Amino acid sequence: MAEKNEESVGESLMEKITEKFHHEDSSSSSDSDNEKSLPSSSSVQSKIYRLFGREKPVHTVLGGGKPADIFLWRNKKISAGVLGGATAIWVLFELMEYHLLSLVCHCLILSLAILFLWSNATTFINKSPPHIPEVSIPEDVAVSVALSLRYDINRAFAVLRDIASGRDLKKFLLVIAGLWVLSIIGSCCNFLTLFYIVFVTLHTVPVLYEKYEDKVDSFGEKAMAEIKKHYATVHAKCLSKIPKGALKEKKQL
Repeated sequence: MAEKNEESVGESLMEKITEKFHHEDSSSSSDSDNEKSLPSSSSVQSKIYRLFGREKPVHTVLGGGKPADIFLWRNKKISAGVLGGATAIWVLFELMEYHLLSLVCHCLILSLAILFLWSNATTFINKSPPHIPEVSIPEDVAVSVALSLRYDINRAFAVLRDIASGRDLKKFLLVIAGLWVLSIIGSCCNFLTLFYIVFVTLHTVPVLYEKYEDKVDSFGEKAMAEIKKHYATVHAKCLSKIPKGALKEKKQL
């Protein structure tokens, strides 16, 4: 009897252990199936449409650092001061019709007169003369600026050459449309007003886009879908019939 009881107890323990293992295997398999069925957060984030294919934050796209902080109003006092200074310059030159050369000459006349009188007056009132700092542009700074300008100019020339060679018709049409819009804007206002408009746009559009990013991206996705649809229609009816450039034909051969 004792042996039978021991055998029955052993069998019940073995059944419990096997049931436990089966339960764990089924739960782990169900968890793995759920994990496979549920999309990962990274894949969901990758499917989110961003305007112009942007993958980085707005602050990084603007270059980061202090310029991006100014454009995104991280420090409201500095951003307001920069925008106020640009507005004052625009009002001075555009509305009051003050000329740049006259402004520079008048500022130099006033500064030199004040320093000259102050330096001579110190001999009569027994005070130290004003300290005028020696200003000079370091050679390494000038070389680095020249190299960066050279790199940007060469890259612009390379882009223009690539567009003019007929390799990308879509890029060509976008550049032509952009230049045409700029020519219309330039005929309506001068360069200073255009520069001020661009400056104000940089101080308003990025911060508003960062605030309403999801709504703007959703609207941009719908707009891009419509543009691609119309472009496909135009390409099928007109653009596909235009002969391809010589460089593109050689590349295909």
